[in-house]
Amino acid sequence: MINPIERITQNRIIQLFKKELGYTYYGNWEKREHNSNVEEEILKQNLMKRGYSETLADKAVKEVYDMATTNSGNLYHRNKAMYSLLRYGVKARPDLGEQFDTIFPIDWQDFDKNEFGIAEEVTLTKGENNRRPDVVLYINGIAIGVLELKRGTTDISESINQSISNQKVLFNEWFYTTVQLLMAGNNTQGLKYGTIETQSKYYLSWKEDEIDNEGYKLDKYLKKLCNKERILDIIYNGVVFDAGVKKLPRPHQYFALKEAQEFVRKKEGGIIWHTQGSGKSLMMVMLGKWILENVANSRIVILTDRTELDDQIERVFKDVGETDVAKTRSGKELMQFLTSSRPRLVCSLIHKFGNKTETDFDAFIKELQNNPVQTQGEIFVFIDECHRTQSGKLNQVMKAVLHNAVFIGFTGTPLLKEDKKTTMDVFGRYIHTYKFNEAVEDGVVKDLMYEGRSIEQNLTSQTKVDQWFEAKTAGLNDFQKNELKKKWGTMQNVLSSKSRMEKIVADVVGDFSVKPRLRSQNGNAILVASSIYEAAKYYNLFLNTELKNKCAIITSYNPNASDVSLEDTGADNETDKEFIFKTYTDLLKEVSVKGNKSKTETYEADAKESFRKEPARMKLLIVVSKLLTGFDAPPCTYIYIDKRMQDHTLFQAICRVNRLDTDDKDFGYIIDYMELFGNVTDAINVYTSELDSEGFTKEEVGIQLKDRLKIAKDRLFTALETVESICENVASPKNDLAYIHYFCGNTENPEDLKATEYKRMALYKAIVEYIRAYANVKADFIAAEFTDAEIKRFNDKLDEYLNLREIIRIASGETIDLKAYEADMRFLIDTYIKADESEVISPFENISLLDLLETNMDKAIDSLPKEIKGNQEAVAEVIENNVRSKIVEEHLLDPKYFDHMSVLLQELIERRKKETISYRDYLKEMADVIRQVNQGKKDGVPKSLNTKGKVALYHTLDGDENLALVLEEKVQYAKQEGFRENLAKQKLVKKAIFDVLDDVSKVEEIYKIIDAHKDEY
Repeated sequence: MINPIERITQNRIIQLFKKELGYTYYGNWEKREHNSNVEEEILKQNLMKRGYSETLADKAVKEVYDMATTNSGNLYHRNKAMYSLLRYGVKARPDLGEQFDTIFPIDWQDFDKNEFGIAEEVTLTKGENNRRPDVVLYINGIAIGVLELKRGTTDISESINQSISNQKVLFNEWFYTTVQLLMAGNNTQGLKYGTIETQSKYYLSWKEDEIDNEGYKLDKYLKKLCNKERILDIIYNGVVFDAGVKKLPRPHQYFALKEAQEFVRKKEGGIIWHTQGSGKSLMMVMLGKWILENVANSRIVILTDRTELDDQIERVFKDVGETDVAKTRSGKELMQFLTSSRPRLVCSLIHKFGNKTETDFDAFIKELQNNPVQTQGEIFVFIDECHRTQSGKLNQVMKAVLHNAVFIGFTGTPLLKEDKKTTMDVFGRYIHTYKFNEAVEDGVVKDLMYEGRSIEQNLTSQTKVDQWFEAKTAGLNDFQKNELKKKWGTMQNVLSSKSRMEKIVADVVGDFSVKPRLRSQNGNAILVASSIYEAAKYYNLFLNTELKNKCAIITSYNPNASDVSLEDTGADNETDKEFIFKTYTDLLKEVSVKGNKSKTETYEADAKESFRKEPARMKLLIVVSKLLTGFDAPPCTYIYIDKRMQDHTLFQAICRVNRLDTDDKDFGYIIDYMELFGNVTDAINVYTSELDSEGFTKEEVGIQLKDRLKIAKDRLFTALETVESICENVASPKNDLAYIHYFCGNTENPEDLKATEYKRMALYKAIVEYIRAYANVKADFIAAEFTDAEIKRFNDKLDEYLNLREIIRIASGETIDLKAYEADMRFLIDTYIKADESEVISPFENISLLDLLETNMDKAIDSLPKEIKGNQEAVAEVIENNVRSKIVEEHLLDPKYFDHMSVLLQELIERRKKETISYRDYLKEMADVIRQVNQGKKDGVPKSLNTKGKVALYHTLDGDENLALVLEEKVQYAKQEGFRENLAKQKLVKKAIFDVLDDVSKVEEIYKIIDAHKDEY
């Protein structure tokens, strides 16, 4: 039957719970009076069956019932208190004066000892209005789950909204005090789940064994989610109360938790890669909670590099009842905590380790290695964004101090080649991965849209610039002249002229008037500048626009008089540092400090809070690098990039705009002024693709470490030998003067300096190579099995060669203080470089980045912008071939639509070849063809056609919606299992088609479509 009524679906689901899941069926409770969220008789019987005395059972039942039916406080706090009672048990004593016992209303250890039951049509009479949940799940008589069902043509959102309204005081809020799991389902969309007070946009879909396509998805996922052992595990290990919001794990978090438990049992570390915005901090909490409860004598150290995350983790652990938590204020304090037995959980900010000077630090490491700290307990170290924070010195500290600890790294981005070598050495292999495209597909984050904008800059007077250089460089030697010219070239290419920045400011202000989410004030934006100076400059420009009191600058810069004490160059102009100092001093004038924060911290905390919660009041944040990682602000919809970025940094930055928000947020938008399209598509490609290191075993990671260390050791010895051989011919006693004579000759004689230049260049190059080789292996000196004498020699040589390089550079005049020229060069740029209006240069508007990557467009677009580098003809052919392949691949599913697409593509190709269309217009039209091909249907297809099969029928029947729906219904009714392999069954399907269309010629055409859509028919 097509679209069976809800009652038929409900009957099937009741049978599923009884027969396949083994739940007891209590009956239809529509007419039953006094239905409750705690069925006292069932609970008492179960407690006594589990061996509790009648006295204790009665006391426990009374306490659970009283807690479940109290009306004090709001639903969240009642539910939280109830959860605590269920999870940690009821404390009671059989008689006065006897010891307290703990009675567990639910047996969490042995699921078979609980009674799992269901009742349907449970009429709830308390409250002003009666409601009747379709199915209620009970464990030992305690209502822990509610399922609302709808027929297949009613959107699942109606079931969700019904559940949400049931929790209102007006209806039956009281009943939900005990409820842990809320589910909504129908035959077409499957199952969604949430918990009390979950907003509809945050209801989740379970995802597991995707290749299993046997029955209804509703049935499949009820079996997965409500399996007795699974449902207990999710409630016991997965529920988190976080600052007023109750949360359940998403599937990827639950499966990561299960995988991580196996690693922990084996005392093996690893890496959890869950894409930006998919809930890494909750993952840390769930895993940490499990370790503290299941590993005897365990201690956890959580290291993050963000104050917000540090605060959140401490708060959430306290919310789940883990009160033995401390935050450290220094590395020393962390050591004190770890050498005593308490606290069990320590949170620390990573930069607390970085306050030692180079010399102190080496001595500190050496001391730790010689006198290992006697830490207490089994230590597990969680490190957030592990690829970013686990390099160099911190790595050494952790290895030296916590040599027996298990390290678990959390990252939102995969390990690229350069990170992998060090990060995998510390943490080991991947525990679990959840990639960007999976998160988009699951509706956990939003897909991204890209728009490239170009602002052409032109030099208005080369002569004036040349004259300035002649005047300024008259007294400089060749090296210094070259350095100044290099700096000018860099400034020209990298730094913005005031004119260019004004154009970007005008662009952003304009977008706030025309872009839907910005215009409606539901959304806001981030602008990424390439330096604190430019961020300050942008901020000053926005002060002259309508965003004046609605934007803020977030860079953590704290104005201090010492910043500018050495900046006065004698000229009457302002250096970069003086400009920044003045901007911040003005900005913070009216700020009153809060708590123990500085003025800057107070200002930034207020701005971030407003940006998150009041997008209409805080529309724009100007940032440099702060907030580009881990800053979650659902309203943030646009990111304007005016900074060169790639890899991790770029991906982290663009993910600031992918958080879920109100329904009008369809995508996150990237507006790029730096022509980073190739970098963006590369980054997204990396974060959606399988990595070769995901399948590594522990042993393979170990072998990799050994290989890497051997190469690193060889490189260090070679680099040291090279520097020593260059210095070999320096005359004794090899003091400062001897080195200067050898590498510079007579420093007052320009010819000597010129003649010895090759020696200096060789020396500088060799010293740089030694520094790199040294840094590459320093963290692993112990693992590389160097002797104390060798380590001392490496350290001494590093100091010696760094000093030697400075002496030679200063003696030869190969240094220049560019600060004295900075303000003049800024003036030149602002005066003689003029910017044109911005121009959109991305050819693929309105196509999301994931769709673009699916069409393999990145290969083609590498050759595009400024707009088009390279061979236009070749680029066009690559694009056309990709689109043609996609059309051929999809053709059988919807012949009529893809024939139409094929004609559009061919016409466009012919117009390009005949040159009757400009290349720019060609790209725009091609973008539209790609959009339609990826979309797989015409624009404006009615919503009732909600499957690919229905859409294909609609296209084939010339856009007749009713006919398509009638035909779908008849075919679904007529088809029998295995009809594709059985002629008789095929005839039944074809007869159904003929009965609707009464046209023999159409029957085969429609049948081919039915045959092609194997997942629907």
